[in-house]
Amino acid sequence: MNASDIAAARTAAVAATIERIRAIEADQGVTRASLDAIKTEMLALAAQEHLFPLAEFSPPPAGEKGSRRYLLQEDPNNRFALYMNALNPGNSTKPHDHTTWAVVVAVEGQELNKVYKRFDDGSDPDRCDLRVDHEVMVEQGRGIALMPEDIHSIHTTGDRPTRHLHMYGLALEKLDNRRAFDAETGEVKPYNKNFMAPTAGGR
Repeated sequence: MNASDIAAARTAAVAATIERIRAIEADQGVTRASLDAIKTEMLALAAQEHLFPLAEFSPPPAGEKGSRRYLLQEDPNNRFALYMNALNPGNSTKPHDHTTWAVVVAVEGQELNKVYKRFDDGSDPDRCDLRVDHEVMVEQGRGIALMPEDIHSIHTTGDRPTRHLHMYGLALEKLDNRRAFDAETGEVKPYNKNFMAPTAGGR
């Protein structure tokens, strides 16, 4: 397949996947079970690795921190936004929430997700008691599904860049109330990922 054929096939596959995801949410709402069903759809899309060539979805130059985020599709009302996120090994984030549901699956590379549990009642908006509950390695054939209130941190491991598909119930650019949590100090503050803005390349 040439580049234009790959792009057309990718556009069609992404559109069909998101159509099924819309139907899952409409039928089941946002629950752990519905997000697992959405994750199954996303894993099938990610398995078509040829649709996401490195030449179109490259990470930053070797050794550079941060990510390149490519917007693949987003509804006109900013819902059901799908991105390709490309990072180098050695990146990490603070624990954070999303305020919308999220599903992340891998085309290439490994990303360790630490998922946290709060032991406070949340009554103080500036403080938390947070501890790691479990870990999930996002890699080929394995993803993670997060409810809006779930808290996680990511850590890119291994020696290869990651190319991961991130599916959100609402576009990242519209998530204005996200929070970052410090498990050591208990501090809670607004979250700023400092990742690069999405590009239309690979759309």
